Amino acid sequence: MSLEDALLAWCQQETRSGRRPVIGLNGPVGAGKSTLARSLQQRFAAADLQLAVASIDDAYLPWQQRLEAMAGNPYGVNRVPPGSHDPAALLAGIRPWRSGATQQLKLPRFDKTLRDGQGDRVAPWCGAAEALLLEGWMLGCRPLPELQLSSSAVQDMQLDLNPAELIWLQRCNQALNAYEPLWQELDQLLMLWPSDWRWPRRWRLQAEARQRRRGGGWMPAAELDRVVKATLQSLPPNLYQRPVLAQANVVRVLDRRRRCVWEGSGTAALERWAQPCSVSSSATG
Repeated sequence: MSLEDALLAWCQQETRSGRRPVIGLNGPVGAGKSTLARSLQQRFAAADLQLAVASIDDAYLPWQQRLEAMAGNPYGVNRVPPGSHDPAALLAGIRPWRSGATQQLKLPRFDKTLRDGQGDRVAPWCGAAEALLLEGWMLGCRPLPELQLSSSAVQDMQLDLNPAELIWLQRCNQALNAYEPLWQELDQLLMLWPSDWRWPRRWRLQAEARQRRRGGGWMPAAELDRVVKATLQSLPPNLYQRPVLAQANVVRVLDRRRRCVWEGSGTAALERWAQPCSVSSSATG
């Protein structure tokens, strides 16, 4: 049974039992999270099941607050790293909907094409839903003990971070605490895992090219490199994504063309695919 069929069958069972399930989808930038989410939404609709879809990016802080939160980061980005979101904005809609206090699910929305590709908050979405899929590159990532991120520990792990990047990593680690209540709402976790961590930059470039062809806001290559580097160094995959992989219910491994080359449990994926990867600047080149 495919990931899509298994997930639909599980959600049907949950909703028949009167529950409103929340599914998490983790994957690096450009991996096709939005594409998979739309496909699942269509499949669920064909089975007469209403699946709402949201991204952690929909909970980005409003423009001015986001600039203040991201001030001084070594990558020159104003979104993406932990601390650029308002996870409480998602929780405010999810919790009353799950409890049955309201029939309508209300979710924040963010338009990445605004402000010349920098994006900003727009009016929230509100509608009926029987299940929710929440996607994002850092979904499920949890803070680590501070000792694990000391200068000597990072050096031992051969993470190629300069002093400013190390300070930022420690700041992002602390920021993850605010996301814990949101992660606790996830009933299942799916993961898109690159067979090589060089692929996310390639995927993100392709996605940006599609956005440009559609006439929307887009980012120049140099700025795009900063965004990809910010994801790889704000939360290095070896430290933050590998633990998520171990907890994932289903993992889909992708090659450089985003084709599925393997699918299975998180524990099996950890043994077979989670090889240590570099987070140096060369990892985004």
